[in-house]
Amino acid sequence: MGKNLSFVGRFLFKHAREGVTIKQPMPTPYLIPAHEIRREQIVINSRFIASLAPVFSTDEARLFIKRIRQEFADASHNVPAYIIGGGNNVTDYCSDDGEPQGTAGRPALAVLRGSGLGDAVLVVTRFFGGTLLGTGGLVKAYTETAQLVVRDVPRAQKMRVHVAMLALPYNLLERLRLLAARHAGAVLGEDFGADITMTLRFPVESFPAFQADLQELSSGSLQAEVIESLEMLVPV
Repeated sequence: MGKNLSFVGRFLFKHAREGVTIKQPMPTPYLIPAHEIRREQIVINSRFIASLAPVFSTDEARLFIKRIRQEFADASHNVPAYIIGGGNNVTDYCSDDGEPQGTAGRPALAVLRGSGLGDAVLVVTRFFGGTLLGTGGLVKAYTETAQLVVRDVPRAQKMRVHVAMLALPYNLLERLRLLAARHAGAVLGEDFGADITMTLRFPVESFPAFQADLQELSSGSLQAEVIESLEMLVPV
């Protein structure tokens, strides 16, 4: 072994030779807006509208911001903020969109950061009502408007799932439904013919236990076939 390898490099090399699997840390789960929502309030004659949505890339975030700016093209300001990713691995962004520096974008982003949400984009729109709010008033108004929408948005979590198909005899249908439910499975479809073809969805981590119980239930004659694996948002 070369003497120039780092300690970590020597550690990995040694354990690879010994056939030891080095497990990578799992990403920390985080919550995501379940869907787009909007809230608004009036602050000393100015109308503030907060629009919040789930996004999964900076490109998606920019498209959402562009859409809101087009929808409210006559507004005084459309202040954007977003967080892509979650936990300790995030890309974030904000802009004051013409408001005094630090009075709009940063307060909106601070609310997003404090919410525990990831993969979220927020635009706070302002229609000026003729009365200046001052820097402190602007920070308060943008903060409170962002808090309104963050408080009310339903939360979801990304989950890896398998979609599987299974052909079974009629006499096992009810027991299969109960078995799927016991393993957090969802029945997506049932096609009744000479036998029954079921389409089911399971969290990835629940699927092996379901397969094992299915084998036991059917004396080894049945096995579900995974037809698709994907990520989906699950309400929490």
